[in-house]
Amino acid sequence: MGSKSLQCEGKVIGVIALDLGGLAKSSEEKLRCFISKRVFNQADVDDLMQMTYLEAWRNQHKYQGTSKPETWLFGIAANLVRNFFKTFYNQPRCMELTDAELENLEHGHDPSHVSDYQRTLGRTLDAIEELSVDMRAVIQLVVDSDISYQDAARHLDVPIGTIRSRLARARGQLKNSVYSKEVH
Repeated sequence: MGSKSLQCEGKVIGVIALDLGGLAKSSEEKLRCFISKRVFNQADVDDLMQMTYLEAWRNQHKYQGTSKPETWLFGIAANLVRNFFKTFYNQPRCMELTDAELENLEHGHDPSHVSDYQRTLGRTLDAIEELSVDMRAVIQLVVDSDISYQDAARHLDVPIGTIRSRLARARGQLKNSVYSKEVH
């Protein structure tokens, strides 16, 4: 009788009945504001509110009364918002191929490869914008304008070694930025 009755007794004591209907009515406006401050798309706010109520209903047996019911509900909402953004930012961007791009596909080529290249190009262009002004200037001269390191050094009025080091740092930074954001 000893340990089994204590365990059952502990379970019964730990469960506190929740009035989820009343909680939903009393906290609906506050919960909507809470989620809206974090998520701007109204449809996503509505979805997250419904998911919050659903999770509260599914897990009401876990509520132990260590906090106010509203605090418990907002904790669920905060976790769902956090998971929403993790999922949202880990999804690959959808890109449509234009008719010209589709026509230029050679027979037997997989369009998903073209889409992958477009996503990589997009991440690369975004990463270039994050570089310092000095690094962007070197990239523009050496890569875009296709001039020699020596001409770039003359144009920027810096030693050629500075051009080489800026370019090396820019390449390293771009590599980290572009490929660390890749979704597998």
